[in-house]
Amino acid sequence: MSFTVKFTTRWADFDANIHMRHTAYNDYAAEARLRFFKEHNITIHDFSKEKIGPILFEENTKFLKEIHLGEDISVNLKVIGLSSNGERWKIQHEVFNNDGKLSAIITVYGAWLDLVKRKLTVPPAKFKDIFNEVEKTHDFQEILVKQS
Repeated sequence: MSFTVKFTTRWADFDANIHMRHTAYNDYAAEARLRFFKEHNITIHDFSKEKIGPILFEENTKFLKEIHLGEDISVNLKVIGLSSNGERWKIQHEVFNNDGKLSAIITVYGAWLDLVKRKLTVPPAKFKDIFNEVEKTHDFQEILVKQS
């Protein structure tokens, strides 16, 4: 299943060069992830109840085309990798400008954190299953986790 969110950009998203500031791309990707969770009936209350939260190890952005003041954008979400137990995941976001041209690619590498033990954890099925349902990239790979 594909997942895309359309956004109306804001004045605060732009810099003195009148193009979208670099951190705004990542903010919209983060918002797309939160909306993805919500779309799959996972809310902030579920995070609190399960005492679990998503954390990021890496976030990389490749800028391809400017987004200018007044343009609307769309941001998708695809899974690049997933560990067999669902603990770790890699997500790719593609950001498209008003004309549908690819403007940026954002990749994030993250995991689920037990908020009490402050250690990585295998998520409950409700959290794990959502990444199995979403579109995968053509180069999807299982994330191998070292056993300690």
